[in-house]
Amino acid sequence: MILNRNSAIVYLLLASVVISFGGLIMRNIHFADPWQIAFYRSLAFTFSILIVLLIQYRSNIKSSIMKVGYPGIIGGAFLMATNLFFIQAIANTSVANALFTLSSIPFITTFFAFLFLKETLSLRTIIIMLFALFGIFIMINDGLVSGGFYGNIMAVLTALCFSGFAILVRKYRNIDMVPTLLISGFMIIVVSFFLNNGSLSIPFRDMMLCFLWGGILSGFVNSVFIFATRYLFASEVTFFMLLEFSLGPFWVWLFMNETISRQTMLGGLIVMICVALYSCIEIYISRVKIKRGRIPPT
Repeated sequence: MILNRNSAIVYLLLASVVISFGGLIMRNIHFADPWQIAFYRSLAFTFSILIVLLIQYRSNIKSSIMKVGYPGIIGGAFLMATNLFFIQAIANTSVANALFTLSSIPFITTFFAFLFLKETLSLRTIIIMLFALFGIFIMINDGLVSGGFYGNIMAVLTALCFSGFAILVRKYRNIDMVPTLLISGFMIIVVSFFLNNGSLSIPFRDMMLCFLWGGILSGFVNSVFIFATRYLFASEVTFFMLLEFSLGPFWVWLFMNETISRQTMLGGLIVMICVALYSCIEIYISRVKIKRGRIPPT
């Protein structure tokens, strides 16, 4: 359970490792198209969030959904748009281009957080984030290509929408925004169903992989994301996404014997070191402040 800044960092580290298996699952889905994947993944995701809310609120689940109000609807729309734009980005530009653009999310979020929330990061955090971005660049430099304008625009919109979602959740951190995930799930189910012209027939194996991805991986990770924003700045929370990008290729290499270049390994290692260094520094500083009485232990 996330009770303070330190536990939020630990849970985010765990969540980043968990969601990094998404690429491996995607590689093992052989017949479902992107819209079918979005539909079944969101179906399982919505069901898992519904279970979380039922456990947490029981008969008061309706009031918990109503409590998020218009911020919950807007946040759900942001998250829905993030998912749909991401599908278009992957389909219309190189994976390297898409990932490099998405790696800008912590920096876009930092700008938005300063603009709308008046949150500022320490110089050490900004330096660590820049080194991590450099690591991402090393990983995918060979794969960056010109062209794919539409896909690149979709990747930019993905980054902007997710940053908007992070800012909104952080702004309303005193409200339980987990129901926002439920709203988003319903939105994606409806939109992906109509964009796919209602064609839902896929092999059972692909369906189970979508359920694993959406119900367990995405359900857990997004819930952690919501809770972590109560204790960490929005830009700090999104910074952990870089760990997902660096670990994804490693799992594909480990479990599917795909070739991984030294450049990818080096860049991924830099990102992992940056995230680990940031986590250790922040946990240490928090403990020092607690000992000095500057932060009440929780």
